[in-house]
Amino acid sequence: MAATKTTATGSTATRRTVLKTLAGVTGMLAMGPAFSQSWPAKPVRVVVPYPPGGATDITARLYAQLLQQKLGQTFLIDNKAGAGGEIGAELVSKSPADGYTVLFGAIGSLAIHASLPEKKSPYNLATAFTGVSMGSSVPLAIAVRATLPVNSLAELLALLKSKPGSLSFGSAGDGSTQHLTGEYFQQATGTRLVHVPYKGSGPAVNDLMGGQIDLVFETLPALAAQVGGGRLKILAVTSSSRSPLLPQIATLDELGVKGFSVSTLYGVLAPRGTPKDVIDKLSMEMQAIGRTPSAMATMQKQGAELKTSTPEETDALIKGEVEKWARVIKSTTRT
Repeated sequence: MAATKTTATGSTATRRTVLKTLAGVTGMLAMGPAFSQSWPAKPVRVVVPYPPGGATDITARLYAQLLQQKLGQTFLIDNKAGAGGEIGAELVSKSPADGYTVLFGAIGSLAIHASLPEKKSPYNLATAFTGVSMGSSVPLAIAVRATLPVNSLAELLALLKSKPGSLSFGSAGDGSTQHLTGEYFQQATGTRLVHVPYKGSGPAVNDLMGGQIDLVFETLPALAAQVGGGRLKILAVTSSSRSPLLPQIATLDELGVKGFSVSTLYGVLAPRGTPKDVIDKLSMEMQAIGRTPSAMATMQKQGAELKTSTPEETDALIKGEVEKWARVIKSTTRT
């Protein structure tokens, strides 16, 4: 009987151990999403791959400030400039996929670099990141020097077609969004320009106003402050809709260059493998900010429009940008 009792007692103990183990596993599984949903439990590093003061940095700081207020954790802006944004992007691509390091980048530049052989990225844009949300959209505009004898897009196109290759356009650098927008414009209009690359938008705009080059395809905020000075003329914006900053300026599509749509897009990407509920939570908070009237007004003063998206929409938009610029680059004769 003693042996039987021992066996029964042992069997009961074993069952209890198994039940406790199962309960523990079930509890851990139940805590998984809750643990992830507690994000952020510590400061979040927002890498901006450009210097302070630019459009990317300004947009990132607005979101960081408002996210910090909403989520109760610091969103720390870390400017890692260099190589046209690639240094910061590479840093984030190699960071832990835990939601505590994200990239606030210029989507067009990332897409262009992914397609330019001479600017081959040290990571694969399609596999290194997961889209979180777009942040803002900044239109580009076509501006010509004040002394160029044209006052409309139609007059500019007539001049370009009568003297192909005689006019020059400046850009923020070879392979920049501004440069590729100029190439795209030439393909869309059947015109030919001479490209003059600069080390940034500032020098290009300065030379435009000084008459050293004939036109630029530049972000509207970089040009709008100069409109009243009489040193340049803005003929059109490249976005699909007019800008609230200069609503009197028509789009290229409205002026007959059908389907032309280029804006400088800024958004948040996270390392691939970041938990989906973290991605979703950050995206939802950014989308809520994008609907806030005060935030919208702040960005409009900068010549930008708040533009947010779901993670799936962000991934699709990035894919579309890569495909668009790859087509432009393939059709461009590079020297």
